[in-house]
Amino acid sequence: MQNPNATILQLYHSGRLSAALRAFESLPASAPLSAAAYAALVGACSRLRSLPHGRLIHRHLLASSPDGAGLARNTVLSNHLITMYGRCAAPDSARAVFDGMPDRNPVSWAAVIAAHAQNGRCADAVGMFSSMLRAGTAPDQFALGSTARACAELGDVGLGRQVHAQAIKSEDGSDLIVQNALVTMYSKSGSVGDGLTLFERIRDKDLISWGSIIAGLAQQGCEMEALRIFREMIAEGMHLPNEFHFGSVFRACGVFDSLEFGEQIHSLSVKYMLDRDSYAGCSLSDMYARCNKLESARKVFYRIEAPDLVSWNSLINAYSAKGLLSEAMVLFSEMRDSGLRPDGITVRGLLCACVGYDALSQGRAIHSYLVKLGLDRDVTVCNSLLSMYARCLDFPSAMDVFNETNDRDVVTWNSILTACVQSQRLEDVFRLFSLLHRSVSSLDRISLSNVLSASAELGYFEMVKQIHAYAFKVGLVSDTMLSNGLIDTYAKCGSLDDANKLFKIMGTGRDVFSWSSLIVGYAQFGYAKEALDLFARMRNLGIKPNHVTFVGVLTACSRVGLVDEGCYYYSIMEPEYGIVPTREHCSCVIDLLARAGRLSEAAKFVDQMPFEPDIIMWKTLLAASKTHNDVEMGKRAAEGILNIDPSHSAAYVLLCNIYASSGNWDEFARLKKAMRSSGVQKSPGKSWIKLKGELKVFIVEDRSHPEADEIYTMLELVGMEMVKSGYIPELPRHSCKYTSFDHTDLLNEEILVEYG
Repeated sequence: MQNPNATILQLYHSGRLSAALRAFESLPASAPLSAAAYAALVGACSRLRSLPHGRLIHRHLLASSPDGAGLARNTVLSNHLITMYGRCAAPDSARAVFDGMPDRNPVSWAAVIAAHAQNGRCADAVGMFSSMLRAGTAPDQFALGSTARACAELGDVGLGRQVHAQAIKSEDGSDLIVQNALVTMYSKSGSVGDGLTLFERIRDKDLISWGSIIAGLAQQGCEMEALRIFREMIAEGMHLPNEFHFGSVFRACGVFDSLEFGEQIHSLSVKYMLDRDSYAGCSLSDMYARCNKLESARKVFYRIEAPDLVSWNSLINAYSAKGLLSEAMVLFSEMRDSGLRPDGITVRGLLCACVGYDALSQGRAIHSYLVKLGLDRDVTVCNSLLSMYARCLDFPSAMDVFNETNDRDVVTWNSILTACVQSQRLEDVFRLFSLLHRSVSSLDRISLSNVLSASAELGYFEMVKQIHAYAFKVGLVSDTMLSNGLIDTYAKCGSLDDANKLFKIMGTGRDVFSWSSLIVGYAQFGYAKEALDLFARMRNLGIKPNHVTFVGVLTACSRVGLVDEGCYYYSIMEPEYGIVPTREHCSCVIDLLARAGRLSEAAKFVDQMPFEPDIIMWKTLLAASKTHNDVEMGKRAAEGILNIDPSHSAAYVLLCNIYASSGNWDEFARLKKAMRSSGVQKSPGKSWIKLKGELKVFIVEDRSHPEADEIYTMLELVGMEMVKSGYIPELPRHSCKYTSFDHTDLLNEEILVEYG
């Protein structure tokens, strides 16, 4: 090569960057190069993001100046090197070049600030900007722009305002680069109003100006304003929208659930031939998915010319979010066939669609595949796995995933606690919560809410008080969700006074869940007047009740026999409040009518309601039939239960009791014989109590309890005292033929009282 400098410069300026680097590689190690050739080579590495070549050229440059003088100390070349290292994701190398410079100019500072800001070292970028000011160097538009973008990434609007103040004082502060960066900073930092004000003051806006404010408004929940600005840009006619503008407005339409606007903008994107762009097309597909138009989302997706992994993940997650696991798995298979490798987002989306026992096999298949990919070491994937097994009712596998997760985060702990609550592994909740408390410096509201749920199930009042005290200590007591959980748990533990006190303390912070929790609590413990008075107050304050509120109201009416009032409240649910009655509401109405002895009306309601009756509804009718000696209704209710669950022992037992109460011993004997031939056995009653941090479980006629002798001795004593006091057990008529009496049988319900 006769003149390597000329050759390299010619190749670089003609855009043949790789050829320029090959020409350099063919040179002898000692071949001298000019500053212009070095600058061209470093620029080629920068544009190609080729760090290995960049380091090679840097070493060649240093070797050409063994005494430390010459080109190695050239400020312009050093600035090129800093820029190259920044673009090649090597900010430490950029800083090393900067620190070794004997003379720095504003470009040097701007380059090193940009090198840090571009690579996520935003705090360092802001620190370099401060050092620049202390050194007495005036920042140019590039330094100001990079620092403003660093503040945006940090989400620190306070620092951003200081940069804005420096920009106002600077000669280059009015440059469009700086103004656009400041608009982005305000938008990303939650001060989108300031960003909009600044945007409107920009006289000569460019595409970046429009894109910055549209994206900021869309991301900060100002979707309609984002659409207004986009329309203004189109109407102005000075700039053609690009894929990023369309991506932002499609996202705004999706969040705002505005299919009409989305379809109009879709037509506009077709006009500009951007509907097949990977970025805009992905956002368009996501918009249709959010608007429940999955088929449209799929059609748009298949029109994208070269969908990348982000595009595939978006569509797969859209189907998964709707619970369409089979369709999501088909897309997953197509993605793999296209040659793309799934990532953590892909498998997390698929796992979210696995719900119920029927999806367990597919969940396990996904688990095996992600282990093969090595994604099982990602804690976010492990968290999704854990939740998947919990949703698919496989608690042991969920616990296995938890035990095998090394770097557990708070989501991991909360996921396993939630799984324990859902699986009624209440002892495990307290055991794991104790471990969590020792493992982390502070607990969040999700962890505490899970423990409250377990405490409510067990009536563990002491734990509720401890959670309340802890929440007060760390400042979580003002959290509405946690306070509602405390009200609900206090009520379920029977401490309505504590529930009411906390309800009053919440003041204006109360929401519909606060009111509903206390109403349900009063209703469940028979305080119907208090529940209905609270409901009246709630309505007078204009607070719209929810479905839980009406469960409490209907329960309250049922407990005190306010049948007409209960039926009235049921009748106004949908027309006045838009609440469609659920199974739970229907169960309440059946209970309301059955308790009052209006069994024919209850049966008619069962026949007319929009649901198939479940076991709870039939059991309600069956229990009421026993109370009111209605044999025919009892038979119908028992048949309803046995059609759903042929082995349901309670139905046989209650029907036997009805026959015995009515003296129908032939039917009684026939049913008993049927129970024996079918192998149906009565499930023993079980109760539990939490005492001194330990769960005590009691089963009817159980002699395996370690303290059984002491318990039954105490029961005998209590039983004798009750008889001495004049207690006479109420036994059904005609039942002497099949029933014998002893104190232990009568007093099984007293075990908890005596023990606790």
